[in-house]
Amino acid sequence: MSLVELVARADARGLAAGGLACTDRCLPLLGGDDELLRPLWANLADDSDWAGNLKKARAALGPVEAAGVTGSVADDAARLVRRMLETAPAERTAEALRPWADACSAASLRVHRLLDPAADPDADGAGDTGGPSPLVAAELRRQTAVLELVAGHGAHGLRAALEVSVEGRRVLRAVVSRRARGAAGPGA
Repeated sequence: MSLVELVARADARGLAAGGLACTDRCLPLLGGDDELLRPLWANLADDSDWAGNLKKARAALGPVEAAGVTGSVADDAARLVRRMLETAPAERTAEALRPWADACSAASLRVHRLLDPAADPDADGAGDTGGPSPLVAAELRRQTAVLELVAGHGAHGLRAALEVSVEGRRVLRAVVSRRARGAAGPGA
């Protein structure tokens, strides 16, 4: 099943997990604490106070600069990530979450495209015969895996979905680190 179909069929928990996972994987761009979104992940398992923990996560993030990378690409990517968290709905219903999860998916793919040295950041994929770059293709697989895990296992699939997200965060952190070293020059 395609990513678009998975988002269209996902229930509220799956949509929240999908959007949250996309946001979580991109946190290295904001210099965010890896544990920043952990309470929201817990909310998905126990149906506790999503809105309250969302408000706390936004407040904890505060104003930030693009972490470790500079230039317009980094600024654009950081803005996309910041917007993912800022636009998360306080209401945890499928109707409220579906547009957010879809937007987070697109934003996360755009972030990966912007940061991938093998990708053309201005490409939209139309007419691209080579397919997505390796970093973007890996992000597509992670997004699909998260939605499949939650759809197939409900609350029990959340731990595995979080592990997929953590792995993606490590990958993106490495990309950000390489870009920062490259921007610093050969003597840095």
